[in-house]
Amino acid sequence: MKTASELRAEAREALRGLWGSSAVMTFVYEVLVSAASVAIGNVTHGSGSVLAAMALAPMAYALNIAFLRLYRKDPQELGYLFQEFNSRVYVTTLLTMVYTLLWTLLLIIPGIIKAYSYSMTYYVMEDNPDLSGDKAIEESMRLMKGHKWELFCLHLSFIGWGLLCILTLGIGILWLIPYMNTAQAAFYENLKVEEV
Repeated sequence: MKTASELRAEAREALRGLWGSSAVMTFVYEVLVSAASVAIGNVTHGSGSVLAAMALAPMAYALNIAFLRLYRKDPQELGYLFQEFNSRVYVTTLLTMVYTLLWTLLLIIPGIIKAYSYSMTYYVMEDNPDLSGDKAIEESMRLMKGHKWELFCLHLSFIGWGLLCILTLGIGILWLIPYMNTAQAAFYENLKVEEV
């Protein structure tokens, strides 16, 4: 597996000339998630974040896959965010949320470990459109066996960028999310190469 530094370099190369459109896509996604959280929270008289996550699960899927396709030199238009609304994505997202929650109820650490096990599920679904959600989760777990720490280290390597986002009052997140998602897509592609 390539180092975090090498994966970030691959992400930057893939994003070359596409930072602006990637930031716009991220902005639209974040605005819709925030609006849905507030709207659902008002209706339920509580936090709407979990229900909003479920309602916008296909959009989260589309955002992840948009950066996978960008890494593969096939950047997506903004409208791609609204094209993936289907039951397969809903069911798979629900399954990963339930599984992660159940593991988290045992202890926080097992929940985090399982979240990393499931982290490649959307990519597996994209590459295997006939695979059921449960099978995609199983394949993600198989791919991530022995690689969860490496992905954690990749995520941790963005901590400095996260601090910069705080200094920009959160505006920098519009560039950090594409950067992180593209680096994670690079991680997935490198996992597949190792499998060969």
